[in-house]
This record gives sequence, structure tokens and C-alpha cells, in this order.
Amino acid sequence: MALIHNLGFPRIGAKRELKFAQEAFWKGQSSEAELLDLAKQLRAENWKTQSSLDLVPVGDFSLYDQVLDMSFTLGNLPARVDGLEGSELDNYFRVARGRSANDSGCNCVHAGEMTKWFDTNYHYIVPEVTSETTFSLNADRLLGQLAEARENGVNAKPVIIGPVTYLWLSKEKDGSNRLDLLPALLPVYSQLLEKLADAGAEWVQIDEPALVTELDSDWKHAFETAYHTLKANRPKLLLATYFGTLQENLQLACNLPVAGLHVDAVRAREEVTKVVDWLPPHKVLSVGVINGRNIWKTHLNGVLEWLNPVAEKLGDRLWLAPSCSLLHVPVDLGSEAKLDSDIRSWLAFARQKLAELSVLARAINDGYETVADELAANQAAIDSRARSERVHNPKVKEAVRSISPDLGQRKSPYGERAGKQHTHLNLPLYPTTTIGSFPQTQDIRKTRLAFKKQEISAGDYTAKMKAEIEHAVREQEKLGLDVLVHGEAERNDMVEYFGEQLEGYVFSQFGWVQSYGSRCVKPPILFGDISRPKAMTVDWIKYAQSLTNKPLKGMLTGPVTILNWSFVRDDQPRSESCLQLALAIRQEVQDLEAAGVNIIQIDEAALREGLPLRRLEWQSYLDWAVESFRITANGVRDETQIHTHMCYSEFNDIIESIAHMDADVITIETSRSDMELLDVFEEFEYPNEIGPGVYDIHSPNIPSVEQIVKLMKMAAERIPAQRLWVNPDCGLKTRQWPEVIPALDNMVAAARELREQSN
Repeated sequence: MALIHNLGFPRIGAKRELKFAQEAFWKGQSSEAELLDLAKQLRAENWKTQSSLDLVPVGDFSLYDQVLDMSFTLGNLPARVDGLEGSELDNYFRVARGRSANDSGCNCVHAGEMTKWFDTNYHYIVPEVTSETTFSLNADRLLGQLAEARENGVNAKPVIIGPVTYLWLSKEKDGSNRLDLLPALLPVYSQLLEKLADAGAEWVQIDEPALVTELDSDWKHAFETAYHTLKANRPKLLLATYFGTLQENLQLACNLPVAGLHVDAVRAREEVTKVVDWLPPHKVLSVGVINGRNIWKTHLNGVLEWLNPVAEKLGDRLWLAPSCSLLHVPVDLGSEAKLDSDIRSWLAFARQKLAELSVLARAINDGYETVADELAANQAAIDSRARSERVHNPKVKEAVRSISPDLGQRKSPYGERAGKQHTHLNLPLYPTTTIGSFPQTQDIRKTRLAFKKQEISAGDYTAKMKAEIEHAVREQEKLGLDVLVHGEAERNDMVEYFGEQLEGYVFSQFGWVQSYGSRCVKPPILFGDISRPKAMTVDWIKYAQSLTNKPLKGMLTGPVTILNWSFVRDDQPRSESCLQLALAIRQEVQDLEAAGVNIIQIDEAALREGLPLRRLEWQSYLDWAVESFRITANGVRDETQIHTHMCYSEFNDIIESIAHMDADVITIETSRSDMELLDVFEEFEYPNEIGPGVYDIHSPNIPSVEQIVKLMKMAAERIPAQRLWVNPDCGLKTRQWPEVIPALDNMVAAARELREQSN
């Protein structure tokens, strides 16, 4: 009999309850006890939803980030939070975001560095290590959740991040080798496993997604060392890999001394047969047959066709699961009453994916006839999508086929363009700007909601948004910023806003997914060929520019980011969809220029995120991703300055491709990493202009003038001052005006000081 289990479930709640509870606690509007009580309720609801599973994950729930949870479990806390007042939860949030509830003064600390979880849009807090790092077990969180699960009648499977992946995710702060810490780390893992066994855990899911990456001999040896050490502990270990193929690590994964192995059969379907052949006969094989990263229905008959021989061979040793944690998909399609009925029939969110899993298990265990109706309905939905005329647009496909190389070329090289732009714009040394968005206040959100509900007219909505735009422009003028933005009051989200105006997209009402902490996004659903019926931003930008004599940036989201932050159709290559987006956004760029906009920012925050996990596959992705950006950006005059923005991504290893994008100005995140991301410029001579982010907008802390000057001086050691901009590291949408104004005031003051010191 095949068993069914899950690797993880969305933690935010069907109505984003966790987000609102977190933010209320941070604002001092609720107590720690109230936050923890709400978290307990959400866990109970999640376990109830998963009650049909044979094994239910426990420990996948987090108040901010599962990697940060593991750091606290292992006693690996930055020294800067030692000795501060407050509870453990206060220190937890200080590491996550720089402060906890009601913190001020000495209790505010430098937030932990944040980056993308493998190739997803989920962000984790990077563990910090040095040669002096020690570890000590704090299992209270996990043991507490396990006890709750028992009380709820759950057959629990604790979930932890494995020791090798934990070190792989860590960053050395002193130039040491983090693998040298493995001997000190493993005894703490052994202690944790024994405590879980004492608490009744038979199985423990130990996540090692680093196994789907290219590993040198030292890292492979670390896996062997780790699991030959941990095999002495009592719980049975299910080693979970996901997000890719094992390739040269497949034999290593099969031979590690664990009781079971989970493989991602969505991304590594071709490896399942090899794993079945190579896995020792006493081990369980968990096959990830449901896509945990996307929202399309699983073709159940198609899965059963290749899964049945596997089931016949493995028998009771076969477990079925989603490919990875369902953290990356929305909670429940059942809430989507307003979603187009045809497209809704093609989709499955977290709860529906568990139902698909149950159908597959019943088909294998009890026979196809027991789920004949479910299989027939699924096949009808699959067929409906495949033949839908709404999905396929011949004109769009022809436009992509007609793309020629000159479409991605600027008229002149950067050196010639730069002189024309400097003359045209007449900006000072160290020009100041922001990344685009300003605070999305409650008033703005209420107005947008009232307009969607048709409680106010289009004219009233437009007037209100124009008032918000004018407010943002006037505040920037008072601050003395050099290049202004309109503030994006009319935009709900940097991807959703554009998707709503493009053909080929559809939107959910409640399809929220956690990006980090309390930040949730609602990815649009790219279901068909993409085209732009009309201009999307021009009128708003023209209005903003009419309010000021200072240059104002047109703000767009680039094709790669729109693609990577959407749920993308899986019936054609992603590169094809990206080129369709590039042609659509190119039209917007040209319309902005025709309207007199001299600076246009095309954000590609997610360029690095889409990079395959294996280097051998990088160039293919980078070729079409960079081509898509260039097609979007390069149909303008030399005098028009093109900016792009990237945030929270380690991109040092793809710097040549970033340079090949040929944006006139690139803005990046460097504040949390203390300018470490600029180290690459010591070896690579980046040719264009760059704005290293000096204000960490994901923390409520306000940077001082001195801090900003220090960071910019560090940048000037690597890049000539004449090519440096001063800006925050990301948009200001999630911050409040009382935080933003003093932070930007300090940023402008720092730029003035830098100019004075340069004279």
C-alpha cells in the first residue's frame, strides 16, 4: 500500500491571518501571547486540512522563516543580539528585521542578510558563522509543536533542515571555511533527533535540497560524514531533496544510510527509474508527483501511466507526496468564487493538491475503478485547457518568430550614450533617487478596494490617486532628491498591476503566497499568449512629470521578473512566454519615451531567482533572459536613460551577463550585506553606472548619515564616484511615511556630504 504524506503546508493562513498578527505585534497592538495563540490556531487548522495523510509535517510552521528557526534551534545567534532585553521571540524578530515590538535605541540591531531560497521567490535569513561559532540545542519550538500535533491526533513527521544544507546556506563572516563547523554541528543534530524520538517521533523529514546542486568532493564527503554519524540515532530519517535533479549526486543520495529518500518527480521525472533500481531494498522511496511550485492541475492519468510500474516494484516502500513543500502555492482554490470558471477548472492550490494526491493513492492501492469519476473529471479539465482558443494567439506567436537581433541593440555604446545623458539630465555627483514605490497607506488601500467594489467612480478613484502622486512628488522635492518617482499609488503589486492589463493573464482573489516574514504576494496566473492592448502607465507618469521640473522616472517591471513572479503556463517553454512579455513591455517603454519621459526604470528584481541551480544550465537561461530585457529596453534614443533594479540576490557569479544587459544604471541591494555584493567589482570592471542600496527598507531601522557615507565610501573604492548613485535597496511600499522621510533625509544629506568631500 502506497502511503501519502506532505513536505510542508502554507503557514500564512487562508486569509493571511499570520501576516496581520505579526504586524499587529510589531506595532505593539497585540501581545506576544496573542501572536503565539494565533499561530497555534493556524497550526491546528493546517493539521486538520492534512488529516487524510498517513504522515503530517510538523515544524514546517514558522513565525518568519524556517531557516531562521533552524538557526535558533541550533543556538546559532549573531553576537549582536546577546544580552538584549526581552524574550527569545524578540531576539528572533531582531535578527529577522532589525527590531521587535516597541524596540528603540540600543535594542535595534542590524538585520540578518536575506536572500532567495534556491530558485524560488521565498526569502530566508542567511545563517551567519565564523571559525568561532558554537552550537547548542534549543528544541523547545519543535518539541512544543510536536506535542500540539499529538494533542490534535496527528500522526506527526517532524521536519528539519539537514546539517549539510544548513551549512551550505550559511555565510562565513570571517573568511573561514563553514564546512569546518560540521564536527561541532553534528552532535547537536544527534541530540535533536534523540529528543524527537523521546517525544514519540518515528520518522523525521530531514531536508537536504543542496543535493540537487553541483557539489565538490568536500561537500559530498560532508554528506557521507553527516549521515554515517546520524544513523546511530533512533528516528527513521526521510532524506528530502527537491527543486531539481540529483544527476551526479544520485548514487550518493541513494546510498546514504537513511531509511527513506524523497525525490522531486516533477523536475526530475527521468531519474525516478534509476532511483528505483539503485535504492537499497530496505529503503522507502517518496516520489514527489504533485507540483508544489505551480498551480496547474496534475494530469493524473499521465502520472499513473508511469507511476504504476514503480508502485508494482516497490509495494509498501512507495510513498507519494508533492514535489516540495506547498509553501510556494496558495492555500485554497475553493475561495475563488470570482475566478473565470474555465480557467478555475484547470487549477489546484494546496488543499486541492492534497486531494489529487489522495486520488493517486486510491487508484494505486484500491484500483482505478474506485476513482473513475475523479480521473474522468481531471482528464476533461486537462483536455479543455489543451484545446482552449483563449490560450493560443497566432498573432503573438508570429511576433515572437519575427524577432530579429537588432531589436535588442541600443543605437550607440554606453560610452557615447552616457555623455549625451549627462548633458541632457545635468545631474550632480552622487545623484539621489528611490527605487520606485512609496508607502501604500491604509487610505490608498481603502480607496483601491472601494473602486474594485464599485463603491466609488473611476473619476473619484483617479482624483484620489493623483492626490497621492502629488503628495509623493512634493515630499521628494522637499527632501531634495535629484530624480523623482511618482510613488506607484495606483499599483497593488509590481507584477499584478501589469498582468491585470495584459492579455493572457488572470487573477485570483485570495491566492496569496509568503515571500518573506509578513510579506505576501499574489502571483498572477499566466495562462495564455501575452499581448498589450493599450498603454499601462503613461498617463500616471505624464501627470507626475507635469508637477515638477525635476526629472522623473517611468517605472516598469521587466519581462523576466513578471515571468518569474507569476504562476506560468507549463505547456510551452518559459523562454517563449518571456519573449512575449518582452515585446509587450517594449511597447510601453516606447510610449513612455514618446510622452517625454527621459529616464525609464525596468525592474528585473527576479533575474537571479530564475537561474537554474546547476551551472551547466545557467547560460541557456541567461541567454534568453538577457535577450528579453534587451528587447524590452533598447528601442529608445541615446538620450533616454534606462535603469534596472535587482534586489536580494547573490549575482556576483553572473556579473558578465548583468553587464551584457547594458542598462545605463543598475540599482542593487547592498545594505544588509555591508557592500559585500560589490566585491565582484574589484575583479570585474563594470562599465556602466550603479546605485548600491544604502537603506535597508525591509527593516524599520532608520540609517544614519554616517552609516550611509561609510557604505558609499566602500562602494567608491570599487567603482568610480562619477558612476555611483545613492538610493535605497528596494521600493518603499511596505514602510511608513514617518520612517521613510527621516531615512531619505539622511540619504540626501549623505550625498551632499560626499559631494563636498569630493570637491
